[in-house]
Amino acid sequence: MISKKVNTVQEAISGMHDGMTLLLGGFGLCGIPENTIAALAKGGYKELTCVSNNAGVDDFGLGLLLQKKQIKKMISSYVGENHEFERQMLSGELEVELIPQGTLAERCRAAQVGIPAFYTPAGYGTEVAQGKETREFNGKMYVLEQAFEADFAIVKAWKGDTAGNLIFKGTARNFNPVMAGAAKVTIAEVEELVEAGTLDPNQIHIPGIFVQRIFQGEKYEKRIEQLTVRMRE
Repeated sequence: MISKKVNTVQEAISGMHDGMTLLLGGFGLCGIPENTIAALAKGGYKELTCVSNNAGVDDFGLGLLLQKKQIKKMISSYVGENHEFERQMLSGELEVELIPQGTLAERCRAAQVGIPAFYTPAGYGTEVAQGKETREFNGKMYVLEQAFEADFAIVKAWKGDTAGNLIFKGTARNFNPVMAGAAKVTIAEVEELVEAGTLDPNQIHIPGIFVQRIFQGEKYEKRIEQLTVRMRE
């Protein structure tokens, strides 16, 4: 069995360069590839187009890349927790494309399974549909959306094996599974890396054929994006 294991995050991101398009998994700060994002920030790559459900917070997640102005364009669904993102967007320093969340997920999944485009009713009659082909089906209007074309997909899983098979946990199953295999190269960082054949095949969410590089991450902060508490009565 072919081993997809690499020993370090630096080895995992080898071949990356300025101007790439990246798919980055996670939902809020849950299930984000913390180690790889930190390595990208340290590597100083510029002019990146980043596709992610959100843009992290000011000092964590993709916020690290925004701080250094490494991102040229952000394609997201929700960006309300990052003040630096807001500043760059309003000043014109950052190009932004906001996409309905379901459409974002489906554009990833379409790339994953080799579908070049699809029709969706989401966004019809709004700015989302401007400049796009529309078509009526059974009396309802739909918008044609294109699958993403990305250089790297970077995902984070709870557990994986050296063959690239992945298991996600909880909310991390939101965008990570549809991004795995949706780019030319998929990098998976995992909390626990085991030998091939160790995982129960019935528990695997993404098969290793979708993954080209896998490594075991370290020191996961797993920060909470928002914490709401109430006074004890």
